[in-house]
Amino acid sequence: MAFMKAAGVGGSILALIALLILLIKSLIAFVGFITIAVKIIIVVAFIAVIGGVGYLIFKGFSEKRRSRD
Repeated sequence: MAFMKAAGVGGSILALIALLILLIKSLIAFVGFITIAVKIIIVVAFIAVIGGVGYLIFKGFSEKRRSRD
């Protein structure tokens, strides 16, 4: 009877450790996903800013050419 009680406690502890390891793995994967998403958002914002500046420069050249004519 004592063996079954010890196995039950040991098994419970092993199950809790396995669940904690699984939780930590999931958290690491989630943080990795969030990091990649933030990097993509930063790159898209940078491309949008560069495109906006290019558009404004092109618009300025067009308006300058129209004002000369």
